[in-house]
Amino acid sequence: MRVKQQHFRTIWKQAPAVCLIDQTRLPFEFATVEVTTLAQMCHAIRSMQVRGAPLIGAAAAYGVALGVQELASDEHLALVVKQLVATRPTAVNLTWAAQRMQQQLLALPMSARATAAWALAQAIADEDVTQNLAIGQHGKALIAAKRTVNPQQVVNILTHCNAGWLATVDGGTALAPIYAAHDAGLRVHVWVDETRPRNQGASLTAWELAQHGVPHTVIADNAGGHLMQHGQVDMVIVGADRVTREGDVCNKIGTYLKALAAFDQQVPFYAAVPTPTIDWQLARGADIEIEMRDADEVAYMQGQGDDGQVQRIRVIPHESTALNPAFDVTPARLVTGIITEQGVFTPEQLARLEPSYA
Repeated sequence: MRVKQQHFRTIWKQAPAVCLIDQTRLPFEFATVEVTTLAQMCHAIRSMQVRGAPLIGAAAAYGVALGVQELASDEHLALVVKQLVATRPTAVNLTWAAQRMQQQLLALPMSARATAAWALAQAIADEDVTQNLAIGQHGKALIAAKRTVNPQQVVNILTHCNAGWLATVDGGTALAPIYAAHDAGLRVHVWVDETRPRNQGASLTAWELAQHGVPHTVIADNAGGHLMQHGQVDMVIVGADRVTREGDVCNKIGTYLKALAAFDQQVPFYAAVPTPTIDWQLARGADIEIEMRDADEVAYMQGQGDDGQVQRIRVIPHESTALNPAFDVTPARLVTGIITEQGVFTPEQLARLEPSYA
């Protein structure tokens, strides 16, 4: 993707450091951070300087490389993986990437592990980009099919949270089909849920859509059902932090409500995910550990004041408490399809992918 006409990935190696885009400072400031230690990478993941399931998987891979660079013993490698996995419990990509690194590095002599770790982390990052571009092409076909009756139709797509370029190494998941359709000349418009409490839709999705020139409108989270009732949403596409083998979709809190409204209004509801986001060991979404984040993310909001300064403002009474579950689970019965790099599958059809990725 491009930022002011310059190509960026969200994370990349720049010896001796790993560089990443600091997403906590968007949309008002575009800044990059150099990470040189395992502890710094754990902080970057936990504080959401990097976020999005595929991206934190790649960040975990680079984190293992940083850790092995410090010490390459079996015991230290196990500790590195444990520390990384503990940073964010819900997204399966993080555990998948860290354990993949561990398994492959354990098969090598200690003297070869540091070099191999960097190469493997780079391979995981590159794989993510390839998968996301393929997701874009499969999803583009769904968007194009909406225009068969009227080629001039603007296809209105609602999305929740940020599952774009910023949530991946490059290309995006839920936004990948939108970018592919836009670049192919299809007329699309995106309804962008602001996505409380961290406003990742309003701050990140809207920002990157603007960078790419895609028409979009930011809406309050609770406006989506109203727009569906009035025929203003042609499809919903979201990302996911974990999909079970039976097709339950775990995504940013509030996704379940969008799926219910879409089901009631017969609006197609899709989740776009690379196959590493599918947890073949888990059948039911009810068994997913839901991350509980700091209540201050609900109690406070961040924005730019009229003076141009970024400010943090409390929005609830000091006497009040807040609860902040980060994700919810949309049951498979509400999901029209899962868009993967291998194609589009109903929840019932997901099993055909399992032999290759289990």
